[in-house]
Amino acid sequence: MLKALIEKEIRDIIGSTKFVITFAVCVLLVFLSFYVGAGNFKTSQAQYEAAKAQNLRQYEGLTDWFNVQSTRIFLPPQPAAVIVSGVSNDIGRTVEVQGRGDLAAEDSKYSDEPLFAAFRFLDLEFLFQMVLALFAILLGYDAISGEKERGTLRLTFANSVPRATFIVGKLIGSAAAMIVPLVTALAAASLLLPALGVPMSGSDWARLGLVIFVGILYLTAILALSIVASAFTHRSSTSFLLLLVIWVGSVMIIPRTAVLVAGRAVDVPSLDDINTQKSKFAAQMFAEDAEKMNSFKPKVSENIDSMMKEVNEFMGGLADERDRKRREFGGRLDEQRRNRQQVQERLAFGLARISPATSLSLALSSISGTSLSLKDRYNENALSYQKAFADFQTEKLGAPVGGRMIRMGRPADDKEKPKPIDLSAIPVFDFAPETLSRSVGEASLDIGLLVLFNLLLFGGAFAAFLRYDLR
Repeated sequence: MLKALIEKEIRDIIGSTKFVITFAVCVLLVFLSFYVGAGNFKTSQAQYEAAKAQNLRQYEGLTDWFNVQSTRIFLPPQPAAVIVSGVSNDIGRTVEVQGRGDLAAEDSKYSDEPLFAAFRFLDLEFLFQMVLALFAILLGYDAISGEKERGTLRLTFANSVPRATFIVGKLIGSAAAMIVPLVTALAAASLLLPALGVPMSGSDWARLGLVIFVGILYLTAILALSIVASAFTHRSSTSFLLLLVIWVGSVMIIPRTAVLVAGRAVDVPSLDDINTQKSKFAAQMFAEDAEKMNSFKPKVSENIDSMMKEVNEFMGGLADERDRKRREFGGRLDEQRRNRQQVQERLAFGLARISPATSLSLALSSISGTSLSLKDRYNENALSYQKAFADFQTEKLGAPVGGRMIRMGRPADDKEKPKPIDLSAIPVFDFAPETLSRSVGEASLDIGLLVLFNLLLFGGAFAAFLRYDLR
């Protein structure tokens, strides 16, 4: 009997006009999402390659490594961002690196490509959270109340059909009617990615599969919620209105309210305040070093090379000590701000997670590697590169350049034509994205919450229908 009920539910849903229309729209948006994402990736890749070439081109023809006092590194586009963009398009993607000094990322991709800003949310997160959730609501809002209005509910129970068997058949049949066609459409659309030039590795395909799995968890929770609402009302229009209110609250109101509450509850110093304190401290240290520079007198020697070496060693020592103190002071400020920010984020996410839409958003961005931690990973990689660049400058010049360091040099011999520097010797920046296992670990809490939402809502639908008035 259960099998017959499941098959009947699938036939009724797939054969309905609302399913054909809404599913056709969803399929169109799925394909459009992958197409726009692939185009976005190709544009980002072209910008990335052009930026790297321009960074080296500015040093062409130079004959002295001292003129290469800084270099620029760029966050490479990640194929997983095609699936879920997260914050990848909003963080600064370019960092100017010196051997000393602070690092600050700049240039959001959308400042150069405003066209894609209009489609920035057309990814799988947007489709699951907004469009496909409405698809699930349309499939389930009249699952019980609609049958009562049409008179088919009483007709069904004129036979000896247990209520438990009926509601289980409803839940399984409606879920199957939604999941199977949707997964088929997503699988077909995903073939566009390699066809359009997106280099998908095995890890990227695994991320895509997990994103679809988590999205299905969210949709089944919304479907179960729809059946719960249908089992609590006697008119399908009432259940549909109730579900729209719940949907708007969970997607729009709860996450933003949680952010506002956390912002009020936890005060985080602004970046402007932090940078002002750093600038004042750096100016104070440089003023102190200026007095030491004025009082410094190198040993009188006829060998100008030895005098310049002594001056450079003295200036380098001051710069190293100044850089160490600046890093310690800035590190304390950054750590204090980061700790306050983490408290604020935990509070905001904790409050917002009462909505399945929040768990979906956090899980998908974590799995795709485009969560808030992307900025931290990029900064960590940039700091590691800065150390490599400082070692490179030390090898070429005797000391790292930057941080307002003064370097003295000796004019080149006019009789000997200097050779251009070898730009390939500059260290190459290699961004290391988060591993798949770590991404899944980061998303495990939200995946678990989505599973819990499913269990509670499926159980709620079951319990509500057992007490439903069939008359």
